[in-house]
Amino acid sequence: MTISAAYQEDADGYSMYFAEKGLGRQVQHYLHMVASPYLIHPVDQILDVGCGEGSLISCACNPAPWLPPPLPSILETFATTRAESSATASSINDHGTLTEASSHLLPEPVREDFLHPTKVIGLDISAADLEYAAEDSAPSDSRTRWEPLEVQIWEGGLEVVNPAFVGIECIVATEVIEHLPEDVLPQFAPVLLGAYQPRFFLITTPSYTFNARFTAPDAPRTARSGYPDPTKRTSRIFRHHDHKFEWTPQEFAEWCATVADEWDYDVEVGGVGRAAEKDEWGRDDALGYASQVAAFTRRDGEGRAEERQSRFRRMREVQACAENQHTLLVTHQHLAHEKARQPLPPHETGEIIKRTMIGTRQSPIQLGDLWWEESVAAACGGWTELMVAAIAQHADLRLKASEHIPVTEWSAELTEGLPEDESQQMGEVSPYLSASSDESEEPITPLEDDDQPPEDVPHYEHKLIDPWPHSNSENVWDAQSEGRDWSGGGSGWGGSWTTTDSDAATW
Repeated sequence: MTISAAYQEDADGYSMYFAEKGLGRQVQHYLHMVASPYLIHPVDQILDVGCGEGSLISCACNPAPWLPPPLPSILETFATTRAESSATASSINDHGTLTEASSHLLPEPVREDFLHPTKVIGLDISAADLEYAAEDSAPSDSRTRWEPLEVQIWEGGLEVVNPAFVGIECIVATEVIEHLPEDVLPQFAPVLLGAYQPRFFLITTPSYTFNARFTAPDAPRTARSGYPDPTKRTSRIFRHHDHKFEWTPQEFAEWCATVADEWDYDVEVGGVGRAAEKDEWGRDDALGYASQVAAFTRRDGEGRAEERQSRFRRMREVQACAENQHTLLVTHQHLAHEKARQPLPPHETGEIIKRTMIGTRQSPIQLGDLWWEESVAAACGGWTELMVAAIAQHADLRLKASEHIPVTEWSAELTEGLPEDESQQMGEVSPYLSASSDESEEPITPLEDDDQPPEDVPHYEHKLIDPWPHSNSENVWDAQSEGRDWSGGGSGWGGSWTTTDSDAATW
């Protein structure tokens, strides 16, 4: 199951509380609140076990607004030197005022972290839930994507070992473990940490201690709403009818420590989901978080991977092994923008930025606003670092920057200000601009029926654009001087496709 579903299912009194107090939103933003230090680049493969309807997968499918920083060789080719390019740079003083920089180096901006996955996988036993996961993770042209992404949706139990998951970089299990039957729970850690051996493993589970927040300290047990422990092992009342247990923070920490020691991982334990309002009996600190979180980090070293494998094999020999297999239901291919990792020369990029500022009548303009102009982002190949370098090098542009704010809050301005006669200052359109930015003199005729487009109008262009090779990036401009076509490109998309269960694979 997913985090969002865990606090919104069934009318048990808790869903209304979480909706009113905002805890559901806190938990749903788990990836960015808790997992960001672990999932930020270079982690690019994520497996969501017990993915349910795919809320977490849908979040991971949202494209980052730009690429991770380019290789030093690319940046060095694009920018002459930082000393030269920072001649017109400015910075923000302690009073927040833009002033001329005394340093000869451009400041390093506050980092804005985004996930950059190349592969996201969902696994669940519910075919009905997986239909929603497949639908919500399908390709969409609503946002520009600078990196390709593959999404796979699998059906099956997590106690089954799937060879396709071995060596996955990160596994996430959000609000899953408390639903596992007694015969599956013992397989949870061995399969995920022993068989797959991810570099990172992130898990959340409800905190039983937090449940006391729903009643007064002296309230009788009969006043508690919820569900009695279905296993009869305890007298506890749980949040959901399918929960087999709910751990206190101490019990969860003990389980995490045991698992980490057994499978050779380091672990950090925390929580997520604080109530927006103070507890009227002053129990906020004692009751803690709504959900508990643990981040496991694999210990690497000679012989450690082999030891985990040996331990897993020995354990499976004495345990009943699952005979069922996983079924691959759907594979989505999200393709990158066709200009991704194909930047223009710095002067051309600077000219495009200058014309954009004149055309939009904005000077100064924040770099975040400038980036959303597709012609600018495409000219930079998806790298904000190249936009900064192009502005700093251009004689007609001035960059204002500070190490205390994100690069999106830096600004650019025209050194001579906006021209009065815009039409005389725009100049010729760059031959490097895509055809999507050129204006057509032919009138556009709307379709007679917008809901029924002609058969010859494709929804996607079914082709993959070869990514720009990272390993051979010294000559950034050679391909363009040798005839790379920047005059075409239509919408700027290479296309997307999906394979369904008609082509399903089974493990």
